[in-house]
Amino acid sequence: MTEREIQTKKQKHTGAYYTPEAIVASLLSWAVRSPQDRLLDPSCGDGRFLAVHRNCVGIEQDARTAAVAVQRAPWALVHNGDFFAWAANTNDRFECAAGNPPFIRYQTFNGPVRERALSFCKSKGAEFSGLTSSWAPFLVAAASVLKPGGRMAFVIPAEVGHAPYSAPLVEYLIRHFEKVQIVAIRERLFSGLSEDCWLLYTDGFGGNTRQIDLTIVDNFVSSRTPPRSYKRIPVAEWRGTWGRRLRPYLISDSARDLYQLTARHPDSKRFGDLASIGIGYVSGANDFFHLRPSDCLKWGIPAHLLHPTVRNTRALRTDAVTFSTVKQWMNDDEPVLLLRLPKNRDLPPEVERYLDTEEGRQARKTYKCSVRDPWYSVPDVQVPDLFLSYMSGVSPGLVRNGAKCTCTNSVHSVRIRDQSAAGRLIESWKSPFVQLSCEIEGHPLGGGMLKLEPREATQILLPSESLNTEVSSVVIQEALSLIRSWRHY
Repeated sequence: MTEREIQTKKQKHTGAYYTPEAIVASLLSWAVRSPQDRLLDPSCGDGRFLAVHRNCVGIEQDARTAAVAVQRAPWALVHNGDFFAWAANTNDRFECAAGNPPFIRYQTFNGPVRERALSFCKSKGAEFSGLTSSWAPFLVAAASVLKPGGRMAFVIPAEVGHAPYSAPLVEYLIRHFEKVQIVAIRERLFSGLSEDCWLLYTDGFGGNTRQIDLTIVDNFVSSRTPPRSYKRIPVAEWRGTWGRRLRPYLISDSARDLYQLTARHPDSKRFGDLASIGIGYVSGANDFFHLRPSDCLKWGIPAHLLHPTVRNTRALRTDAVTFSTVKQWMNDDEPVLLLRLPKNRDLPPEVERYLDTEEGRQARKTYKCSVRDPWYSVPDVQVPDLFLSYMSGVSPGLVRNGAKCTCTNSVHSVRIRDQSAAGRLIESWKSPFVQLSCEIEGHPLGGGMLKLEPREATQILLPSESLNTEVSSVVIQEALSLIRSWRHY
């Protein structure tokens, strides 16, 4: 592994992506109103924010990075340690806080640090789920040590616009600040980071607000103040109409109005009204349980214990998976045959020999296999009517299952409740309106991908046929192009 690869891996683990100087200067020129103001940077990194203002305190968990911060800003008071432990015990109070909190996803934001973070935030009235990323609790904790009237200015992930875990943060901000302004920036602020970042400005700690001010811009422009132009979003509308999401406000007012008109039409349906959407099976050891035709021949696995499967979205490049599709997979000797073994029946000796291979002994040690009985019987194997892309590039695909395949949890399994509606569903899926609904109800990932969780997929809106003219309008086409451009695919 090269030095650059090691550094990139460390950055992803710690969430340490340092802020360009122009952004630092812009945030601090507004947050700091006087040379006497005390500034807090809750995750100061190498001291870029501390270097701009003399009266400052920084917290940094990494000892080496904290030492760099001390060298860069020798006048600063830099604490090396866990910010949440510090915040829970300090009596210090600050006129302002600014910085770029670490963006660590919940998978690695764990252990005692996360427990302290969530417990501390809960004591302040912000209750986060176990799926929260690190940056959101950082902002609650930073706000909690402000003086009345205090300000904050931070770089934040664009996930504030759509991630359910960020909603408790926004709720906390609107209950504790007189002004909350978020600047959505389409251009990537960090060239080496696939995540989009926005800016947050809050003012008047100790007050509250009934609106969120959202500024939408293509590029970051240096300024001593937050942008003066913004949309005033009523908190009640953010909570109710759009389910505590800001991302729908990236499209035009007319497109959002048309979307809501369609949602209220009595003949419009949600995807979940017509179908149940879930994940496919979890084998626990994909390389072991998915065999090639040549493997089956080698071990003599009986055909009735094998089931063709869709392993990932790459298999969904056409409108239907047919028997011809499966035949081509077989001819190409792809690993698309799931070893589907019953729980309570004697197994053929050929299968017993395969289970007793070194690969089988390793497979049974994996977590999913070790907690099920028997370990070799893969549960929840279903044959859906349709497959739905879990993560997509340009657009999510909805594909007929003409070959009676099953699927892994990399693909969504769709079962139609009302078969008479299946034709309408397939026919309307590629329409601009339904594709726009996929964008609104789903959420972007780093790298430009669109992700649809099963819960999100149930909310995809299928318009009434009487609205065909309206929902095919230029307004919808433009909204679709615009919102896709925000995820950079």
